[in-house]
Amino acid sequence: MTTQKKLFIKTYGCQMNVYDSERMAEALGGQGYVETQTPDDADMILLNTCHIREKAAEKVYSELGRFKGLKAEKPDLKIGVAGCVAQAEGQEIMRRQPLVDLVVGPQSYHRLPEMEAKTQAGEKALDTDFPKEDKFEKLKSRPRAQRGPTAFLTVQEGCDKFCAFCVVPYTRGAEVSRPVDRILTEARNLVERGVREITLLGQNVNAYHGVGPDGSDYTLAKLIWDLDRVDGLERIRFTTSHPNDMTDDLIEAHGTCAKLMPYLHLPVQSGSDRILKRMNRSHTADSYLRLIERIRAARPDILMSGDFIVGFPEETEADFQATLDLVEAVNYGYAYSFKYSTRPGTPAAERSQVEPAEADDRLQRLQALITRQQRSIQEGMVGQTVNVLFEKPGRLPGQMGGKSDYLHAVHVANANVKAGDIAPVRIVEAGVNSLAGVID
Repeated sequence: MTTQKKLFIKTYGCQMNVYDSERMAEALGGQGYVETQTPDDADMILLNTCHIREKAAEKVYSELGRFKGLKAEKPDLKIGVAGCVAQAEGQEIMRRQPLVDLVVGPQSYHRLPEMEAKTQAGEKALDTDFPKEDKFEKLKSRPRAQRGPTAFLTVQEGCDKFCAFCVVPYTRGAEVSRPVDRILTEARNLVERGVREITLLGQNVNAYHGVGPDGSDYTLAKLIWDLDRVDGLERIRFTTSHPNDMTDDLIEAHGTCAKLMPYLHLPVQSGSDRILKRMNRSHTADSYLRLIERIRAARPDILMSGDFIVGFPEETEADFQATLDLVEAVNYGYAYSFKYSTRPGTPAAERSQVEPAEADDRLQRLQALITRQQRSIQEGMVGQTVNVLFEKPGRLPGQMGGKSDYLHAVHVANANVKAGDIAPVRIVEAGVNSLAGVID
């Protein structure tokens, strides 16, 4: 009988890392590990890292430094680093932090059981390869325990776009799409365990081109229509997309597939054509705006979300004003904005940088505009009735919270509903970050 051990995973960054952490926990489950919510009683600590934000590697080293005392108290404690920083730093992590026993890249975590066994034998384990075998297929199937009503499901990894600011092609590799039948099997498994909403994940998810059951090439839209036929699955979402891969059939699906939610995250990064070209984005501000028009023609009530980088190398005030103009034109329900930070090895890192104070000022101005738009859209929801998928109890007694079709957080007092229920909710109040509603 396998001795039960405790695993603590700390996840940084994107939804794909959340999904990866779940699968890593499952991979180590066969070695006798169960998850714990605190590092203090763990037999293994695993940091699943992200390389997108500024000084990502230094933050990981700082976090590792906090475990020195714990490692001294528990010499048998194993400490691992996974994810994109692991892929980028590799052996350097073990050199700088000798307490690390294991370093695994995002394409190799299916090899964790073998790596863990190596650490138990007193050896260091490092794997940052891009293996040919399908890591998803190599992993054990998900355990049959019940889940919450929402789940992530990775369908595509990697990116071939090579934006000048981005490390993803170097840390996640080239675009790879999972076969349709394996995705459908995983989706059905999730639904059997209580999931009612699935968010399809990919670094460039709308570039999905998986092999169908009949050997044909599937687009993301075709995959969505197959998922639409899964009994018990009520909602479908996907993220993150590139404007250049927003195909005609995917736009049409937004208008015709009832299970595909009226929410789309479509990053543009800048409203300046000059900066977009320097970013190697391969689209213009005008082509993006025309694309938004087509999407809204197919689904008029769709809520748009986007990403923006301000202070990109050589960005002028005129370039930044073009970004503000684009944001005004689109009217985003959500948007995520960041100040540019260099990533070693990317083309933009070698270019003339914008003064930090100027970049800070631009970020504040952009975020103020985005916040006004978000609040205006939320206030416009008051009086409307939306369907809400309830997920968990709220902060107050008798309160239940969930997400609307448009991904707004909604809470209802004294609601006679449970997690997993979908019910029409009339919105009565708009808060800063959520909506309050009643079930009539």
